[in-house]
Amino acid sequence: MSKILIRGAKVLGGEPQDVLIDGETIAAIGTGLSGGEGGPGADGDAPATVIDAEGRMVLLPGLVDLHTHLREPGREDSETVLTGTRAAAVGGYTAVHAMANTFPVADTAGVVEQVWRLGKESGYCDVQPVGAVTVGLEGKQLAELGAMADSAAQVRVFSDDGKCVDDAVIMRRALEYVKAFDGVVAQHAQEPRLTEGAQMNEGTVSGELGLTGWPAVAEESIIARDILLAAHVGSRVHICHLSTAGSVELVRWAKSKGWDVTAEVTPHHLLLTDELVRTYNPVYKVNPPLRTEADVLALREALADGTIDCVATDHAPHPHEDKDCEWAAAAMGMVGLETALSVVQHTMVDTGLLDWAGVADRMSARPAVIGRLAGHGRPLAAGEPANLVLLDPAYRGVVNPAGFASRSRNTPYEGRELPGRVFATFLRGQATVMDGKLT
Repeated sequence: MSKILIRGAKVLGGEPQDVLIDGETIAAIGTGLSGGEGGPGADGDAPATVIDAEGRMVLLPGLVDLHTHLREPGREDSETVLTGTRAAAVGGYTAVHAMANTFPVADTAGVVEQVWRLGKESGYCDVQPVGAVTVGLEGKQLAELGAMADSAAQVRVFSDDGKCVDDAVIMRRALEYVKAFDGVVAQHAQEPRLTEGAQMNEGTVSGELGLTGWPAVAEESIIARDILLAAHVGSRVHICHLSTAGSVELVRWAKSKGWDVTAEVTPHHLLLTDELVRTYNPVYKVNPPLRTEADVLALREALADGTIDCVATDHAPHPHEDKDCEWAAAAMGMVGLETALSVVQHTMVDTGLLDWAGVADRMSARPAVIGRLAGHGRPLAAGEPANLVLLDPAYRGVVNPAGFASRSRNTPYEGRELPGRVFATFLRGQATVMDGKLT
């Protein structure tokens, strides 16, 4: 079993310490740890590989994404499980939840097991499939929730993401069903009749540009309904990619009642606003749409105070031809795995809203708990799995999608300077990234 000694890492942003990895686990954390640099020890073990964190790099638990689109099966021109997990590793992730809107839809045990096995074969991060709530994402009939939960993939998160479960009766049944195996329904909150033909956030900018608006109430009305349904049946509901100040207040109210409601925010909704749509660049077309500066500030505050539980990328890769076209015809979505930690550092850490321990909580611990994902999001302590990310927060670089590990390049950050660089990622003690490069 190989050993790795990380010298002088700021564990969770604290004082520099040494961290010894032995095989798949953290063996020790402290100062002055020895990695047997003088040669094999009495037991014949080879000396540890030493990584110098220089007293400035930050060590965090490996990141966990609750919301990733890996596209396979069916849209391998956009992404595959292999390329998506490589992108995840570069971004510091050791586990991702793969959304169900594939072709065929992940609405059966067979499809979720296929995605799960492809993740096992990739080796770059763990892949936990998300099962569809309804057959074909059509919102008419519950999918095989129990069969997916009992499959080898052991699905615990169910979502029709990309579409809203807008039928209240179907949503209630799903919430009741998942209680049997401690599952959660992750809702894409979008009232379809209020967003027909919508192109961007409804507001001043949409009026000036003449684009059909996407009102905040289309999101908020579904959230209001679903938190009430979840409370009524005593089940868990998770709100995907929350984007408005009003949605924050609804989730805050539900939590004040003690209801089992959780929510996520994307990096792009923490940074970008609808003012960017004035460029008509389809890279800024996303679902839900970019909102106002007031919404962005409310989302940051809610993530800081814990109303919003976690950051999720909603990594949505698209081939060149689906985004490099006129605005109305362009697909919605942005890639985000490789830039998420930098955006969170820029919007939350460098602004003083979160410390690095808070980042570990929002990007690792909480998403792992929500997804019931064992072995991830664990404390940094001896005996715990060595799922880790080593970050250089002092680094600043310009985003260049030509160097992405993802198969797609539809990033809204091209040419923008962002802080932080993932130096190394470890999955159960194995380096998947070293010196910023895939191993």
